[in-house]
Amino acid sequence: MNLQTKCLVTGAAGFIGSHLVDALLARGATVIGLDNLKLGRRSNLAQALAHSRFQFFQVDLNDLEACRNILAQVRQDGPVQMVWHLAANSDIRAGVADPDVDLRDTFLTTYHVLKLMREEDIRRIAFASTSAIYGVHAGPLREDTGPLWPISNYGAMKLASEAIISAGLESFLQQAWIFRFPNVVGSRATHGALYDFVLKLKQNPSELEVLGDGTQAKPYCHVGELVDAMLFIVQRADQRLNCFNIGTADSVTPVSYIAEAVVRRMAPGARIRYTGGTKGWVGDVPHFNYSIDKLKQLGWSPRLTSNQAVDRAVEELVAELTAAP
Repeated sequence: MNLQTKCLVTGAAGFIGSHLVDALLARGATVIGLDNLKLGRRSNLAQALAHSRFQFFQVDLNDLEACRNILAQVRQDGPVQMVWHLAANSDIRAGVADPDVDLRDTFLTTYHVLKLMREEDIRRIAFASTSAIYGVHAGPLREDTGPLWPISNYGAMKLASEAIISAGLESFLQQAWIFRFPNVVGSRATHGALYDFVLKLKQNPSELEVLGDGTQAKPYCHVGELVDAMLFIVQRADQRLNCFNIGTADSVTPVSYIAEAVVRRMAPGARIRYTGGTKGWVGDVPHFNYSIDKLKQLGWSPRLTSNQAVDRAVEELVAELTAAP
């Protein structure tokens, strides 16, 4: 797939979406960005908004009439050829507190994007899925690992989104790419353990509260490498349905490592207080690792280990969040 196309990016002002927009523009694409700015920030698009090949619209994807009006407007300069669908509720804990959040912001956004694509005759979609669809499994998670029993509403609605994209391939889609993300870290983040730790230490430099016992261990991928892998997959994977894990190979980071790295950078000597228990919150999968053999066979390999991704993200987020009011 040629990246120098006219494409639509949902969740464009979000953590990952804004990095993707910058990367697509750098590779020659014309980009239409949509975001409701619930979690995304217009400031994340500062670089893109100055670009002649970028247009941004604040809109809720569940407002079909508003989205139709936008698509009619941008269609005048030529048809949209592909959708990168990243819009979703990305806060698993918010979906536990209110299950309507993931139904509305994770599944129905996918349902409505596909409906709009059918109406506009847009036949290619790249979708940001998640490791949360796997549920709890021993051993490295592979794309064919099963059965899939997610333990969070977020994971369940992402899995449902994968299913409805698969059904779309039977009726009108020509091609789909599904990316299953690990934990992603880096600049512009809006949530996650590392983000929470920086904010907590900013508020109280003497103590850092950590949910769980600190032994939870998962792969962490830097957002720069994640976006690079997404673009690589779309360029190289040419099946009708292309599903790939993206992450670091055989590399995980315990929560205690993240806590210690943030303390070392922000408040040396601060006490780390663990709340105890094997999980950080309801719906948290405390231990998992990825197999990215399929992605490596395609020709892409990560440059950073999980710990190196965390170390880089600590520097970026401390700089961003301590400068913010």
